[in-house]
Amino acid sequence: MKKTKKSSNPNKEMSFLDHLEELRWHLIRSTLAVLLFAVVAFIFKGFIFDTLIFGPVKPDFWTYRMFCKISQSLGMNSFCFQEMPFGIQALKMASQFSIHIWTSIYAGIILAFPYIIYEFWKFISPGLKENERKSSQGFIIFASVLFFIGVIFGYYVITPLSINFLGGYQVSDEVVNQFDLESYIAVVRTAVLASGIIFELPIIMFILTKIGLVTPECLRKYRKISIVIILIISATITPPDVASQIIVAIPILLLYEASIYISKWVLRKERKETTVKQKSS
Repeated sequence: MKKTKKSSNPNKEMSFLDHLEELRWHLIRSTLAVLLFAVVAFIFKGFIFDTLIFGPVKPDFWTYRMFCKISQSLGMNSFCFQEMPFGIQALKMASQFSIHIWTSIYAGIILAFPYIIYEFWKFISPGLKENERKSSQGFIIFASVLFFIGVIFGYYVITPLSINFLGGYQVSDEVVNQFDLESYIAVVRTAVLASGIIFELPIIMFILTKIGLVTPECLRKYRKISIVIILIISATITPPDVASQIIVAIPILLLYEASIYISKWVLRKERKETTVKQKSS
């Protein structure tokens, strides 16, 4: 059971209300960190919108140039274009200001993610055993790195694939694609945040294995079902073309396989520690 550092008696266990109070302060500090980074993002409006958010609508975006070279080497001409076949517009009076605020908040969440993980770790770590804390020292760094890799993957792969497909799709030549600003940003936001969360799969499996809800055998047994779920997730966050879904599904499958080895490593380590304790006793 978690012990309070503020208690006059260090051996006194915290009550349920004490835990809630502790959690409240962790949430408050995390929220303040998000707001701080959100203010920074709000100030640097030009970089956030012109460079980052509207980067994938520019023909010279890195992903389009790379896919263009790859397609040309295969005798095709995909992703090679001079301009996007659509425009972006704001349809409501206050939409640009509102989107500026909410985009800054989401940017604050992404930038503050390592600190949020740090606060989460501070909350749960006192309830862990000493050897568990030592074996999990790299939790914050590992979780943050995976999250940012997912964000980068979502930004440079899923976002341009989605924009290229949806932006150029037409049911008739009579229809002109003019997208609402809020709709466009929702596509970028969903791709980036969803990828960041999905890339936390090894961390999630690590935690589930530690608390006994997941085993390597279970992950192997339900691998086929998991593959179907992964394909469904890929179809949800990507445009409905097979190539894009395969591109997204591959790293998720690799993360799933990595999760099996992580789960196996956790159990092996726990069994080893149990054996050492039994011999010492």
